[in-house]
Amino acid sequence: MILKSFEVNKATVSKFKFFIIYGENEGLKKEIIEKIKNNNEGKNINYEEIQILKDKSNFYSEIKNKSLFDEKRIFLIERCTDKISEIILEICEEENDDLLIFSCGILEKKSKIRNYLEKLKYVAVIPTYKDNSQSLIAIAKNFFAEKKISISYETLNLLVNRCSGDRGYLRKELDKISNYLSDKKIISLKEILTLTNLSENYSAAELVDASLSKNISKTNEILNENNYSPEDTFLILRVFLQKTKKILDLLENLDNEKDVEKVISLHRPPIFWKDKPIIKKQLQLWTQKNIKELISRLNDIEVKIKKNNSISLILLKNFVYEISNKDVNNSSL
Repeated sequence: MILKSFEVNKATVSKFKFFIIYGENEGLKKEIIEKIKNNNEGKNINYEEIQILKDKSNFYSEIKNKSLFDEKRIFLIERCTDKISEIILEICEEENDDLLIFSCGILEKKSKIRNYLEKLKYVAVIPTYKDNSQSLIAIAKNFFAEKKISISYETLNLLVNRCSGDRGYLRKELDKISNYLSDKKIISLKEILTLTNLSENYSAAELVDASLSKNISKTNEILNENNYSPEDTFLILRVFLQKTKKILDLLENLDNEKDVEKVISLHRPPIFWKDKPIIKKQLQLWTQKNIKELISRLNDIEVKIKKNNSISLILLKNFVYEISNKDVNNSSL
C-alpha cells in the first residue's frame, strides 16, 4: 500500500515488515530509513543491487537461512531497480520475521515493483518527491524554533538556497550550527557563513555548470578557491546527477522537436531564464550516449566514496578535471 512520507512514524512502521522507498529525494529517503531503523531493533545487513545481481544465491541463502535463536535482522538493499523486481516480489510474498527495506531510485508508474507491491496491504510503498524551497525553509525554521534561536529571513533564505535543494546537505549544515549554538539566542549571517561551507565563493551548481560547459579556466578557478570537505562531495555529485539527468531529458526531447528554444521552454520544472544560455551550450557539447556514460560514472563514484570517504575529494577533482578537458563528443568517457 502507498504510505506518504509524512505518515512514517512509530505507529505506522510497526505495521510493516517490507518497505519500498523510491524517488529522487536522497535526503528524505535517508531520513525515512533512519526512522524505520530507530523504531526496530535488530542486526543491520546492507546490500546493493549490483551485489545481488552478481550472486543471487548468496543473497537468497542469507535471507532464507535463519535459526530460531538468531536475532531479528534489518536488511537494507540500496539502488534497487526493476532488474531485481522478480527477487523483490518473491521475497515480499514469503513469510519473514526480519525487516526488509528496498531503497530505489525513480520508479515510473509502469514499474513492476510499483505495479504489484502498491496493491499489497502488508508492504509499505513510500514515494519521495524533490524538495522545493518552501519545504527546506520549513525544515530550517523548525530547527531554529526548537532551539529558540532568532534568525533573519534573509539569512534563512541564503542558508537554504546555497544547499542546492538537498535536504541531506541542509541537515549537515544545521548539525554544524547546532554544535556551535550553546546558549545563543540570535545567530547572524556572518556566523552562518563562518560555521558552514556557505562562505565559499561559488556554489556546487556553479562548479557543475562550468565543468559541463567545458569552461576549463572557470572550473580550475572554482576548485582552487573553494576549500571543499569530503562531505561536500556528496552534494556536488547530487547536483551533477540532477543536471546530467536534465540534459539527457532535453536531448531526448530534441529527437522529436528540433527547436532548442522550444524544448527548453517546455521543460518541466521550468528552467530559470538565467540558466538557459548555459543549458543551450551544454546541449551542443553533449550527446545522449556520453551523458548516459557520465551518469553511470557518477553512480560508480558515489559507490566508491560511500565505501571509502577518504578518497572522495581526489575522485571528485579527477572526475571534474577529466570531463572539463576531454572532447566528449569524439571519445568515450
